[in-house]
Amino acid sequence: MTSASKRKPILVIGGGIAGLTSALEAAETGAEVALVEKSASLGGRVAAFNQYFPKLCPPSCGLEINFRRLKNNRRISVFTQAEVESISGVPGDYEAVVQIAPRYVTGACTLCGACEKVCPAEVPDEFNWGRSQSKAVHLPFATAYPALYKVERSACPAGCHACVDACAYAAIDLNQAPEKKTLQVASVVVATGWEPYDATKLDNLGYGKHANVVTNVVLERLAAPDGPSGGSIVRPSDGKKPGSVAFVQCAGSRDQNHLAYCSGVCCSASLKQATYIRSRDPEAQITMFYIDVRTPGHLEEFGAKTVSEAGVELIKGKVGKVEEDAATGDLLVTVEDVLHGARTTRRYQLVVLATGMVPRTRGLPAGIATDEFGFVTNANAGIYGAGCAKRPAEVSASVRDATGAALKALQIAVGATHG
Repeated sequence: MTSASKRKPILVIGGGIAGLTSALEAAETGAEVALVEKSASLGGRVAAFNQYFPKLCPPSCGLEINFRRLKNNRRISVFTQAEVESISGVPGDYEAVVQIAPRYVTGACTLCGACEKVCPAEVPDEFNWGRSQSKAVHLPFATAYPALYKVERSACPAGCHACVDACAYAAIDLNQAPEKKTLQVASVVVATGWEPYDATKLDNLGYGKHANVVTNVVLERLAAPDGPSGGSIVRPSDGKKPGSVAFVQCAGSRDQNHLAYCSGVCCSASLKQATYIRSRDPEAQITMFYIDVRTPGHLEEFGAKTVSEAGVELIKGKVGKVEEDAATGDLLVTVEDVLHGARTTRRYQLVVLATGMVPRTRGLPAGIATDEFGFVTNANAGIYGAGCAKRPAEVSASVRDATGAALKALQIAVGATHG
């Protein structure tokens, strides 16, 4: 039998839940894996969730055990703040060029926080969608892996080295330079995940114009204990708890002018978020405006139970516009109520736009096949999509899909060795 040590590594692009799964499943069979993540830490979108369905678990349920598996597996090489510039070659024999941006913090970091205390500069906190501020030197989020601070160098005042002076471990190097690595790999898993559709393009729905119109990803951070409001779901305009909330489904989805496809999980996500609101205010009035309520497969029972227990009013109809009452900050939602054949306008204190999933595949190297919407296809043997880079999916489906992608990538690696 051919030794696993003679195989070329498998390259996994993306360190979210799908990428982590592919990397771990492949490595635990004995394969070497290079895991490349664009951001400073692993975990992807799941790390920013308050809970995920259907069990309504916090993200630590899935990520903590995966990070533990990762720490204990020396077959996985992790590259953060890194992007794959190019891939060339054939299945079983690819060459990948990886560009690694400087973190300006070394492995000597102990998370003491002395640098953050003295840093004079602040930047919008990306983890909280800019709803809070962080210092220019900061830990990406409380449970980040790798557990290392990073420096937003562009935000540093000219000539400032306060963080360097404060670090007793000499862990900050403001002169770090970019690196470039060339990897020889057998196969590739593309698990670059998703991003929410840009709600500012939906001019009629008021995002970016009306303070109390938020997106589903923003609400997720508002509900999280480590979020900008400490887990309190409040109106951005005045910090008060909303007594009435409207969820606007298909915000940009199933629309030829924006996203022509259904993102599959938005209805379940909105129903999940309805439980957040009801748990904080049992008297809150919650309405969900929808085209079709889609909670496929094992999520159907979750959806029906949530509608019943959270007291969600369902109105079939696509929202035409959202306007603001300037005196109160309330939102006036106009919709065609299809089942009653009437146009109606209702008042809410908070509106949540259920924006669709957009694959994060822009900028990927040539040779990675995508469809007309940007989702990775498996048209090229040896390069496989996984999770939401391949199709819209919830967490458990992404994990299953990523396991399958790992198996396919492993078959190429084993076949190349025998060849």
